[in-house]
Amino acid sequence: MLQMDNNDANKNTIEDFKIAISRCREIFEKKLKDYGTSWRIMRPSSLTDQIYIKARRIRNIEDKGFDKARVKEGIEPEFIGIVNYCAIALIQLQLGSGGNLPENEALELYDKEIGDATSLMLDKNHDYDEAWRHMRVSSFTDIILQKLLRTKEIESHDGKTLISEGVEANYRDMINYALFALIKLRDER
Repeated sequence: MLQMDNNDANKNTIEDFKIAISRCREIFEKKLKDYGTSWRIMRPSSLTDQIYIKARRIRNIEDKGFDKARVKEGIEPEFIGIVNYCAIALIQLQLGSGGNLPENEALELYDKEIGDATSLMLDKNHDYDEAWRHMRVSSFTDIILQKLLRTKEIESHDGKTLISEGVEANYRDMINYALFALIKLRDER
């Protein structure tokens, strides 16, 4: 097996992330044009539940098979939804629920949150030495579901933790695991 040094692997990961992020941002931007920032009404806990619905659908399709799914969209749109709803949740945590945002401001905030998550991924990826490339998509699904349960637990404690990172870290991790899944799914095609 051909070994890459970590710098080459990181360059590939950065490129792979750019492609996956571009797909997610394109969907976010189109939905922004269709719906505006109607998501501004949602509380972070409601966004957590929306992400949970998407992750549960992915898990259900993985367990039962795509042929058993009644909605024939596959799991890629769900992972894109997870990325975008996590970014929205991070924006809502920062701004609170409220009125509409201008489209350009919503896109700037989206880019900032995705950028922060990507920076976190690069730091962790360096330390974990590209371990995600050897993982299964189903493992990413399970980890996302675990992070959702953690997030819901933290939310039930009004965001207070004794030793653990808060909900922001969980949302950023979910963004990254969903992006890893999108990359792996693209590579499998």
